[in-house]
Amino acid sequence: MFTIGDFARHGRVSARMLRHYDAIGLLRPDRTDPDTGYRYYGAAQLARLNRVIALKDLGFTLQQVRAVLDEQVDADELRGMLRLRHAELEAAMAAAAARLAQVEARLRSIESEGHMPENDVIVKTVPAVRIAELTATAGSYQPQDITPVIGPLYERLFPLLAAAGVSPSGPGVARYEDDPAGDGAVTVHAGVTVEAPAGPLGDTGLTVVELPASRAATIVHRGSMDHVLVTEQILARWLDDHGRRPAGYAREVSLECPADREKWVTELQLPLVG
Repeated sequence: MFTIGDFARHGRVSARMLRHYDAIGLLRPDRTDPDTGYRYYGAAQLARLNRVIALKDLGFTLQQVRAVLDEQVDADELRGMLRLRHAELEAAMAAAAARLAQVEARLRSIESEGHMPENDVIVKTVPAVRIAELTATAGSYQPQDITPVIGPLYERLFPLLAAAGVSPSGPGVARYEDDPAGDGAVTVHAGVTVEAPAGPLGDTGLTVVELPASRAATIVHRGSMDHVLVTEQILARWLDDHGRRPAGYAREVSLECPADREKWVTELQLPLVG
């Protein structure tokens, strides 16, 4: 017979853990002295202790371990439990690999720029949203071509919305598409979040569209949109570092738009493939 201390040393566990196993009925001592309360274990009990340790190392809870050892689950159930644990471990490994990639990308960024980046790219689910918008065409995606087009669109947008008796219910949302005419032209959509049915908004020329929810890489741009290319380059570098592909063009969600354009705060939301 082994004292609890000797049994703990043989089993490579603590005496405290053995007391816990006794308390929950997982591994009771072979004998307990009625006068002193000392626990004594038989050598054959090492086999059960080793199975407890092995099952715990697989990630099973103590309740599951007890069910397995007491043969309360059959072989099919045990296979199912192991398959589930396998899937959980695979998911944890994938999440750890993604975090490792983020750490490596951050290290590369710091090493190349010599300081912590001011803007972080965050992947999140962007909810579906309805926007009332006006549309026009710009010559290219360059800010010098976009700004002269999108500015007048927004100047027209809000008076037309007021005339239709509809109030904005959220931020402005600008989005872009390749123009069907080609030649590098861009279809510019200047919109604002509303609570209104999808479709034409009376005879105002406004159209309410519903943008679907998506998984997007997002980054916050501070300042005038004339200088957004630097922020877009950070986003593009992040895509390259993480092996992700865009599922379209970034939306521009206006979070703050004071009179001073250099104090604007805009979130770029780039939908991702997969």
